[in-house]
Amino acid sequence: MISRTSLIRATTVLACVLACLVVVSGCQTTKNLFKGKGGDKDPKPAKLVEFAPSATVSKLWSINVGKGEKSIGTRQHPAIADGHVYAAAGLGGVDAIDLQTGKVQWTYRPKERKDKKTTSFSGGPGVGSGLVVVGTLEGDVIALDQATGTEKWSGKLLNEILAAPAIGNGVVVVHSNDGKVTAFDAATGEKRWTWSSEPVPLSVRGNSTPVIGPGYVFVGTDGGKLVALSLTDGGLLWETTVADADGRSDIARMNDSDGAPVMEGNVLYASSYKPRTIAVDAPSGQLMWVQEHGGVGGIGISSDRAVVSDSKDIVWGMDRNSGAPMWQQNGFTLRNISAPVVQGGYAVVGDYKGYLHWLKLADGQLAARTRMTSKAIAAQPVVSEDGVLVAQDIDGNIAAFRVSP
Repeated sequence: MISRTSLIRATTVLACVLACLVVVSGCQTTKNLFKGKGGDKDPKPAKLVEFAPSATVSKLWSINVGKGEKSIGTRQHPAIADGHVYAAAGLGGVDAIDLQTGKVQWTYRPKERKDKKTTSFSGGPGVGSGLVVVGTLEGDVIALDQATGTEKWSGKLLNEILAAPAIGNGVVVVHSNDGKVTAFDAATGEKRWTWSSEPVPLSVRGNSTPVIGPGYVFVGTDGGKLVALSLTDGGLLWETTVADADGRSDIARMNDSDGAPVMEGNVLYASSYKPRTIAVDAPSGQLMWVQEHGGVGGIGISSDRAVVSDSKDIVWGMDRNSGAPMWQQNGFTLRNISAPVVQGGYAVVGDYKGYLHWLKLADGQLAARTRMTSKAIAAQPVVSEDGVLVAQDIDGNIAAFRVSP
């Protein structure tokens, strides 16, 4: 039986899709579903310009892990830990892959469900404390042994799980699509606490992945807030506004903070669809700077830059310490680019045609390009500690790359 919350959420998303069809600015959900299928009068995606590459990209390996997310809008991405890539397919299972060789170490396939429906993994896995934890569109939380892929425990929530779980300090924290944040005991799977954000009329599809700090868990909400919760009991410690919900319509007021916050030292960086990006002192929640550029997919952070992709497919490079804009890259209009990730001296984004683009962190100029696949790369790529970039497209294809000047 479909819960009332799930039905309301589904109706809301459908309303957003239908409304966006008649609004020129649109929303991210509709843009992802219908890109490139309009009539001759529709705006055209920017053509890729020729340039002289100043960096060399080397492909290490590629693999397909099963049927991908397609157009359901979960921005499914892999995770990297302990020399391995952990990836979930939309329909299929979970794989552990050697980071250097691309060889599959283990594969988990869920048991056959009583209702005979296929389990739909979503959002990507979380890794930590010897566990790999994944969520599903059916609200299942499944914890696997990191070394073997053996199922350790499972839990159940009442709504879709579109974000990767976070693991640390003895808990697994899951952000579900009804705005609830739930903590499970990492050893037993027992529920410890639940916190709920305020509901909003309309939101961009997707949720913020929680980030765990010492005694805290930080989460972005559909209402444009960044909150700090106690890991012990889920109590609200502080909240700050990433972007206000202003505008005359529900669509204009959408201000989701869906990208995972990034924590560097004691500073948290968070971004919003509105768009806006902020830097916050993590212990206190005090704002350090605010900049009127941002997006829902996440933030790339380097030693001196904060990089975001906005809803108009503009990439912004900002000073990490002050938020001051340093450059903008306008060459990706309507190419539905992913959130950027930092790889060495470059910011990297994917696009709707399966291209990966490397931009110089210093000035935002194009440095390299390669086509990984023919399908959209909707999710923010990830980078290992030793500089290997791994990207996943919406069809379950995954590839790893190195870059050199």
